[in-house]
Amino acid sequence: MVSMKDIALRCGVSVATVSKALNGHQDIGEATRERIMQCAKEMGYTANSAARALKTNRTYNLGILFVDLQNSGLTHEYFAAALNSFRIEAERCGYDITFINSNVGHQNQSYLQHALYRGVDGVAIICVEFHDPLLQELVYSDLPVVTLDHAFHNRAAVLSDNMEGMETLVRFVYGRGHRRLAYIHGDHTAVTENRLTGFYRACESLGLTIPNEYVVEAHYHEPVSCYEATKKLLALPERPSCIFFPDDYACIGGINALREAHMRVPEDISIVGYDGMDLAKTISPRLTTWEQNTAELGRIAASRLIARIEHPRTTPPEHIQIAGRLLEGESVARL
Repeated sequence: MVSMKDIALRCGVSVATVSKALNGHQDIGEATRERIMQCAKEMGYTANSAARALKTNRTYNLGILFVDLQNSGLTHEYFAAALNSFRIEAERCGYDITFINSNVGHQNQSYLQHALYRGVDGVAIICVEFHDPLLQELVYSDLPVVTLDHAFHNRAAVLSDNMEGMETLVRFVYGRGHRRLAYIHGDHTAVTENRLTGFYRACESLGLTIPNEYVVEAHYHEPVSCYEATKKLLALPERPSCIFFPDDYACIGGINALREAHMRVPEDISIVGYDGMDLAKTISPRLTTWEQNTAELGRIAASRLIARIEHPRTTPPEHIQIAGRLLEGESVARL
């Protein structure tokens, strides 16, 4: 069996340096790390996880709490992309991942009980009902945690800058001459509150007054509810000139409602999405939307969680905002 000593001899470095590279420590050069990792792969090195756990008092296993409220699971493009980049970074640092839930072998457990049962070193909370008491128990336990798109006091969080995204979209639409802006927002979550704040703040700074009936609620990632919300807006005495949708996928329902009303995009009405998923780039006309940086969200979430695990005394529980970018499609007309 290949040992760390064998790798050290091949690479001309110390065993300690090999150990740091294989265990994801940050105090060695990137070139050295890559050389050691490549050598370990070529030599067929396999870490003895049991021995490593005894030595470090860690399992090198990260829990992921992912409870998709819309039941779309890993087919949800936003969460799937963020989870994939989280996995890549975790594996790069020598960690495995385990999904945490509250039902194991037909036995109900709390999230914390399952995390302890699986022996994870920390938990990434990607999507869940954030006000659930069982979640609060996990968040404020002694286990290191990081949340995605929701911030708890004194706990690490990685957040998409939703206020900036919505403000940028509003200013872009305003710059095209639109003044009657409607917004179909998603369920009431921290994400929605931030987007609503960005929407109203940008409108106020531009001198726009938005009628209450122009702001309606639907569900994220659910075209049917977005279809119904769009029909409500189209039934108003004065229709909006541009509709903001909760996300690119739900936007499909809105487009169906517009087609049913024999309205063309963008000739008769303009639309804007959110997320920047591949669908927005392939439908015709291409959707103007805000692309969230899911790759960076997942990577930073993994790196901050691992930092909290490996350096708990020197890694503060920061709230990190990740910027996105405007994707200018063809769905917003110039007035």
